[in-house]
Amino acid sequence: MLTGKQKRYLKSEAHHLKPIFQVGKGGVNDNLIKQVTDALEARELIKISVLQNCDEDKDEVAETVSKGAKAHIVQVIGSTIVLYKESKEKKTIELPS
Repeated sequence: MLTGKQKRYLKSEAHHLKPIFQVGKGGVNDNLIKQVTDALEARELIKISVLQNCDEDKDEVAETVSKGAKAHIVQVIGSTIVLYKESKEKKTIELPS
């Protein structure tokens, strides 16, 4: 579980990132979760954009994707979800304790 201090740090790190995935009409599927998992392994911190035509609520999308990818939800702001998962191979982000 992330502490408040760690979440604040990750929010500041994620600020300049662009969303690399979009969840639309199809919603969340296994393929999306696999791609998100791979991206988290490579980058550790990613943004996902939830489009207006998505049938699911953005909070439900965040829950589903984070559970599937075993990642932490850093924040859901507007229609953007920020996820974090520590990389096994390419650890670059050093979280404050």
